[in-house]
Amino acid sequence: MSIPIENIYYLLCYAWNKLDEKERVAVSAEDYTKLLDLLAKVLINSTRILLKRGIDRNYIDITTEFAGVKGKLELSQTIKTQLLLKQKTVCSFDEFSSNVLTNQILVATLNRLIRTEGLDTNLKSEIKNLLWRFDEIQPIELKGTDFGKVRLHRNNKFYNFILNVCHLIYENSLLSEKTGDWHFNDFLRDERKMNQLFEAFLRNFYAIEQKNFKVRRENIYWQFSSDDKGNSRFLPLMQTDITLENETAKIIIDAKFYKETLKSNYGAEKITSANLYQLFSYLLNQRNSDPKTQTATGILIYPTIEQDYDLQFRYQNHNVLIKTVNLNSDWRSIEYRLKEIINLHFC
Repeated sequence: MSIPIENIYYLLCYAWNKLDEKERVAVSAEDYTKLLDLLAKVLINSTRILLKRGIDRNYIDITTEFAGVKGKLELSQTIKTQLLLKQKTVCSFDEFSSNVLTNQILVATLNRLIRTEGLDTNLKSEIKNLLWRFDEIQPIELKGTDFGKVRLHRNNKFYNFILNVCHLIYENSLLSEKTGDWHFNDFLRDERKMNQLFEAFLRNFYAIEQKNFKVRRENIYWQFSSDDKGNSRFLPLMQTDITLENETAKIIIDAKFYKETLKSNYGAEKITSANLYQLFSYLLNQRNSDPKTQTATGILIYPTIEQDYDLQFRYQNHNVLIKTVNLNSDWRSIEYRLKEIINLHFC
């Protein structure tokens, strides 16, 4: 499937719920043909904004040798290292510093990009010119767990967008044992990752771009009965990708990103049965005394592969729709199509 880089950038910004930052960073996706170059330019522009505003700083604990005494004297360590003979001590104290985790992750990612195969040489030069501004930041060996340790607040919330970009680069980088350089693995070829991105994009798109429904993920429980109530713990939890709901109507959307929208069955195209079973289970098991649950609509949304589909079925009072959206078209067409899918039937 061919998706323009510009549209991938839109998908990412919606998925991260960072459309404001997209405009502030001001990167023209049309200037790039490779996702790696685009992400690098986004990080470069974001870093320049940070430097103008002032990078993140906080108090950090420091324990070090000191001529004299500063802060808390670590007496046992001082005695063990025999520093008193040198008229020195081991002291612990707080220091207001930029050597904090947010900046360490950013610098580690910028250094990784310099060593990434295939990155545009001009972008590498731009990164090198930025890194000298972070000479106070101590290098770290970046780990996936580092991203979960970051604490964001009002004063450093812009780092949220930056860390999303850093995390994406981190997750899709592989270290070459031969050269010691990094290789960026284009996740556009990874169906699992693209399905996660497509789902998050659709959920936030509908949360931002329409006002008729509240948008959420919904836990649905099996409407099975059993003589032993403890048996229910063995049943898997069902969770919708997207539930749109207002006072009178309810829509359950399942997002499916596949290389093939319909499967071939003895020469005839068929909807993937597992997708229909899943959506059908959602519709049946979400029913309760609320009238809108009795008439809830289920929609499967696929990206267009070779042709568009607009299929509509009905089971009792439930509409079941199969829709596609062409991610290879211009963004306004994509936006119109996604709004049309829900507005056509529910406004």
